Amino acid sequence: MKYTDQYGTTIELKRTPQRIVSLVPSQTELLYHLGLKEEVIGITKFCIYPEEWYQSKTRIGGPKKLKIDKIKSLNPDLIIGNKEENIREEIEEIQKIAPVWLSDIYNLTDAIEMINSISLICNKQSEGNLIVRLIESQFSEIKPLKTTKKVLYMIWKNPFMVVGPNTFIHHILTEHLGFENIIKLPRYPEINPDLFQNVDYVFLSTEPYPFNEKHIPEVKKYFPQAKIMIVDGEYFTWYGSRLASSPGYFTRLLEEM
Repeated sequence: MKYTDQYGTTIELKRTPQRIVSLVPSQTELLYHLGLKEEVIGITKFCIYPEEWYQSKTRIGGPKKLKIDKIKSLNPDLIIGNKEENIREEIEEIQKIAPVWLSDIYNLTDAIEMINSISLICNKQSEGNLIVRLIESQFSEIKPLKTTKKVLYMIWKNPFMVVGPNTFIHHILTEHLGFENIIKLPRYPEINPDLFQNVDYVFLSTEPYPFNEKHIPEVKKYFPQAKIMIVDGEYFTWYGSRLASSPGYFTRLLEEM
């Protein structure tokens, strides 16, 4: 069977994959919820959910620093990665080992398409359909802000890096929660915080930089008029089965506005 991934690459599989390596934490969690306990043989060191897999599966490095030789030793028949989270040169290397299916996620529609595609490839359509229906049902229950608030979503410090358009986080903030993202530069630009004062909220994400409460006073100096909040980055960035529980988190967050 031939399958085209979200990057436009067509792979060919002779049978339902039996030895899968996952290069992305959120997609690893999806594979778990699809019931692929035996089929998944390799995960990254950041694939911490489920914990039982983190403890028992072979770890093949990080998403951006793969251990190519270890992947090869596992003899996979399918590798699942992501255009943004994995490095192109490393993907090209592991394509010599096994077919690589890449996701490319910018919005909820892309995420659902990814779930459906992986479910089909792994012969888990029933399980995938249940996950998709739950995600769609939960997102339909979100009540976005009635009055638009300006937000800055920060993902790194020294230098300060933030989220702009053409990202999954931007889509969630603007299309589902009702915020206006004050950042107009695409993707994840570096910023001078002194140039962005007209903001109601600054969200400090717990990933990739591990922002926590101790960082609030430091950031507050740059944005004295804004409310500074720690937000759980996993709910904003994990575009697999985690999306079924994200709306509950978003609802609680909106209630704090």
